[in-house]
Amino acid sequence: MGNVHLIEHPLVQHKLTLMRKKEASTNSFRRLLNELAMLMAYEVTRDMQVQDIEIETPLEKMTAKVIDGKKLVFVSILRAGGGILDGMLSVVPGARVGHIGLYRDPKTLTAVEYYFKMPQHMHDRDVIVVDPMLATGNSAIAAVDRLKELGPKSIKFVCLLTCPEGIKALQTAHPDVPIYTAAIDRQLNDHGYILPGLGDAGDRIFGTK
Repeated sequence: MGNVHLIEHPLVQHKLTLMRKKEASTNSFRRLLNELAMLMAYEVTRDMQVQDIEIETPLEKMTAKVIDGKKLVFVSILRAGGGILDGMLSVVPGARVGHIGLYRDPKTLTAVEYYFKMPQHMHDRDVIVVDPMLATGNSAIAAVDRLKELGPKSIKFVCLLTCPEGIKALQTAHPDVPIYTAAIDRQLNDHGYILPGLGDAGDRIFGTK
């Protein structure tokens, strides 16, 4: 489990538990996901670089630290990644945003790309890929494969839930990409869903099932 960061803050764990409940409404699931993503953003961006600038307080001039949010790119794996994206943008509103459209073939469980749009000059940027679930790992691997073609400075992967199978798959393909997650669940079932999990994150975010 090297290079895996488990975010165990009590607020993160509390909100994740509420999201797991099958009786959680679409509205509450979406709200909790937004709040949880904001909390996770603090850990994921802990090592962001800062620079000194001159400012003036009501009392005097001083040197203070700021981040360059424009150097950061949040990459959302469609469609469910948007749920995490919104919360993280609340914390770093200056970040750029990229989208990768992937769907999982129901028979082979492999990822099929249908959309790819990124900001320019990716070689200057740090990338944080967001997707609620790291299950089989196929979508995450496909997303990182494509992003590495653009040569960004760094790539991190953020999810709510994962499992040993997903971690092993992503780390085997991309050992240099750290994984940030709120929980490592027991296993995958025969259909590629995480157990005990929280169901299909996309369906629960958008109320499509």
